[in-house]
Amino acid sequence: MPHLSRLTSLAMALALLGSAPQLLAAEEPANLPATAVNGKAPLPLDELRTFAEVLDRIKSAYVEPVDDKTLLENAIKGMLSNLDPHSAYLEPEDFQELQESTSGEFGGLGIEVGTEDGFVKVVSPIDDTPASKAGIQPGDLIVKIDGQPTKGISLMEAVDKMRGKAGSKITLTLVREGGQPFDVELVRAAIKVKSVKSQMLEKGYGYLRITQFQVNTGEEVGKALAKMRKDNGGRLSGLVLDLRNNPGGVLQAAVEVSDHFLKKGLIVYTKGRIANSELRFSADPADASEGVPLVVLINGGSASAAEIVAGALQDQKRGVLMGTDSFGKGSVQTVLPLNNDRALKLTTALYYTPNGRSIQAQGIVPDIEVARAKVTREKDGETFKEADLAGHLGNGNGGADRPSASKKTEEPRPQDDDFQLGQALNLLKGLNVTRKN
Repeated sequence: MPHLSRLTSLAMALALLGSAPQLLAAEEPANLPATAVNGKAPLPLDELRTFAEVLDRIKSAYVEPVDDKTLLENAIKGMLSNLDPHSAYLEPEDFQELQESTSGEFGGLGIEVGTEDGFVKVVSPIDDTPASKAGIQPGDLIVKIDGQPTKGISLMEAVDKMRGKAGSKITLTLVREGGQPFDVELVRAAIKVKSVKSQMLEKGYGYLRITQFQVNTGEEVGKALAKMRKDNGGRLSGLVLDLRNNPGGVLQAAVEVSDHFLKKGLIVYTKGRIANSELRFSADPADASEGVPLVVLINGGSASAAEIVAGALQDQKRGVLMGTDSFGKGSVQTVLPLNNDRALKLTTALYYTPNGRSIQAQGIVPDIEVARAKVTREKDGETFKEADLAGHLGNGNGGADRPSASKKTEEPRPQDDDFQLGQALNLLKGLNVTRKN
C-alpha cells in the first residue's frame, strides 16, 4: 500500500505502512555478462572503487575509530537524503513507529514538521495535542530544541530530539513571521488522535473535520454523516468538510472519504516507474452524503491525502473549495522492508486528480479564496422597536407584536471565531436559497 504522508512528523505520525513489493534475487547465467542480466545497467565500478577507498581512508585516518556499521549506515542515509524530502532510511525504532502510526496512536508533541533554509519548520500542529494547545502555528520555525540550535541538523535528528517519554518536558525556541525568538515549554504526551470530528453548526448545517487520514477514517466519516442526518431529522441542508491543516496519511482512507461524496467517476490515479505503482481508484454508486450541498475548506497545511480528496471533489464538481492554496505534496511513498527490522521509505509515484492534474509543488487552488482573518464582533447597544412604544398601532394583518428583548446567552459556536468557516456556512445558505428559487 502506498504511503501518502506529507512530511516526516514528530512521531512519524502519519506514515502509512502496507504490503511492500518483494525483492527477488536470481542467479545470473554463467555465460552472460552482468550488463545483460535482467536488462539492468552495469555496476559503476569506478565509483564503487572510490567508495571503498573513502571507507578505507576514514577507517585508517580519522581522528577516532569508527566501526563499519556506522559508516555504512551513514552512507545509506546520505544516498536517501539527496533524493527528495520524503524518502528515508528507517532504523528499527522509526520503522516500528511507522507501523504503529496508522492506528492513530503515537508518542510526542503532535506536530508535523519539515525543513526550510536549514531550519525545522512547523507544517501543522495536530488538533488536541501539546503542540496545538501551546499555540504553535503553521509556519513557525523551530530554531532551538532544549537550547540546542537546529540549523544544519537533519530532520530525523530534530525529530529524535523532540521525542521522549510521556510527561517529560521540552523547550522549543520558535521564530514566527520573522519576529524575535521566543520559548515555548511543552510536556510530551502519548497522543491518541481521533481523525474525525463532527457537529451541527446550525439547524440543518453540519460540520465535518478530518484531522488526518488513518486506516479507519473512511468508516468514521460514514458514521459521522449518518449521525448528523439522524440528529437533524434525516436530512442535511448543507455540510462543511474541513481539511485545513490536514497533513495527509493513508491513501485508501482518502479514497474512501471521497467515495462517500461521489456516485461515479475517477477519484485518483498514480503513475510511477515500477509496475505496481500504476493504480486507479473510482467511486461506487453509493453516496453516504446523499448529495448534500458541500463546501470544502483547505489551506496551506492541507497536504497529500487531503489534496487527493479536495482535488477529486473539485474535478467532479461535487463541492465548492474555499480557503487558500494547499501544500502541494503530490508524491507517493512505498515502504520496502529490509533485513534487521529496517526499511526504506521511497518515493515511487506521483498521484493525479481525475482531470489529470499533478499537485506536486503546485497544490490545489480553491474555487473561492478566503484568507484567514480575525473576527471582532461589536456588542449591540440598547435598541427600541415600534412595538416598545406606548400606544403603538397593532399589526393590520393580525400578527403578534415583536418588541425588543434581551438576547439569551448562547453557547459559543465554531463559526463565531473562525472567519473561513463562517464564510463557508454563509455560502451554503446562499446555495440553498438559490436552489429553492
